[in-house]
Amino acid sequence: MSGANHYDVTTWPVGDPAEDIGQVINSIIADVKQRQAVTADGGKPGAVIYIPPGDYRLRTQVVIDISFLRIEGAGHGFTSSSIRFNVPEDEWPDLHELWPGGSRVLVDLAPGTGEDESKGAAFYVERSGSPRISSLEFANFCIDGLHFDPDGSDLQPENTYVNGKTGIHVSSANDSFRVNGMGFVYLEHALVLHNADALSIHDNFIAECGSCVELRGWGQASKITDNLIGAGFKGHSIYAENHGGLLITANNIFPRGASSIQLSGVTRSSISNNRLHSFYPGMVVLGSGSSENLVSSNHFLRDHEPWTPFLGIDNGREDTYGLLRVSGSNNSVIGNHFSEIIDAQGIRPAGSTPVIIRVAAGSGNYVSSNHIVALDVHAATSDSCFAAQVDALLATDASDGLTVTTVMVDPGSARNTVLDSGTEAQVVADRRLNAVRATPVIGS
Repeated sequence: MSGANHYDVTTWPVGDPAEDIGQVINSIIADVKQRQAVTADGGKPGAVIYIPPGDYRLRTQVVIDISFLRIEGAGHGFTSSSIRFNVPEDEWPDLHELWPGGSRVLVDLAPGTGEDESKGAAFYVERSGSPRISSLEFANFCIDGLHFDPDGSDLQPENTYVNGKTGIHVSSANDSFRVNGMGFVYLEHALVLHNADALSIHDNFIAECGSCVELRGWGQASKITDNLIGAGFKGHSIYAENHGGLLITANNIFPRGASSIQLSGVTRSSISNNRLHSFYPGMVVLGSGSSENLVSSNHFLRDHEPWTPFLGIDNGREDTYGLLRVSGSNNSVIGNHFSEIIDAQGIRPAGSTPVIIRVAAGSGNYVSSNHIVALDVHAATSDSCFAAQVDALLATDASDGLTVTTVMVDPGSARNTVLDSGTEAQVVADRRLNAVRATPVIGS
């Protein structure tokens, strides 16, 4: 495809994309702005910037302040950098691939200590005034942060999830942005968007990043759908604050984020049909008054960390925190499956009873028809990441059932309804202040 508004970074006459694709894309954006002036009939169709397959270093931040721009590649190119960095280096010659591929942008920025995190963004989007910047698309290429840095702990530096780098940072109000088919790897922050309206984050591979998707400020009518996502133990796989009408659906969210989904002040939104896997409590948190949300038809799996490089690491939350924690009102938690497959000897605090659903604050919450499976298993480990995780996922044998509290309603929360989500003994709630109908027990 060719045309005045279709650019190829490898044929643009300014700069060398292999050495600094940021300089090239900024030059292209300047050309678009110079050529497309406002007329009575519009006159600003935007442009497509194509990144062919290959490796392109980014030493200059790309700054975007125009609407209707699509930056696209020829493949998300994800492969696990974490597995590679935890394989002895003398085994690297036997690996088929060492680095991500496809259309790969190598983030070579070096943000200074204490600098605003936006300074470490490969792609920085900002425009003030009216109207909001609109219809920006990122599609089908890889943003690779290359390496993590030491954090002062005993961790191998490549396992810290810290490097000050961000894939895409949007700082100003925006409308109808699209992030589709992308790959993000080894970034402290993959996607950070402020004040988003009608945003679509769909069909991406976002993993081995400190945090994956962060919707900050406020927003509405956005969706995060059909992604493969997995953050580091210091961050969130999906985080959103002060959003309404947010749809989080059909995502496969795997370890090892401190939370799979954390919402703060989010209302009238849906978390549905996701597969959620975590090594820690606090998998889904509806916090800071998040209210009138639907959490339905999700599969929660909490089990142990099986891979030796990350043994002993957790998110700091105790097993009484809840796999799903609600601090808000009039939320519906309906028809979810929870599997708590852990070693009873590792429960914290020792001797406590793990909690599956915890209503910590608010009123009028409706918890119904949730199925909980809790098993006490021996925690096996392995040096092989893939084999260890698959073995753990497929293991269904257990020595004993695990005693859990399926639903706990804290004393500060009242006028909630809990139906068919645990036996009489498994539901801890003040029956004078909350309506409870226990799941029947066979033979009773």
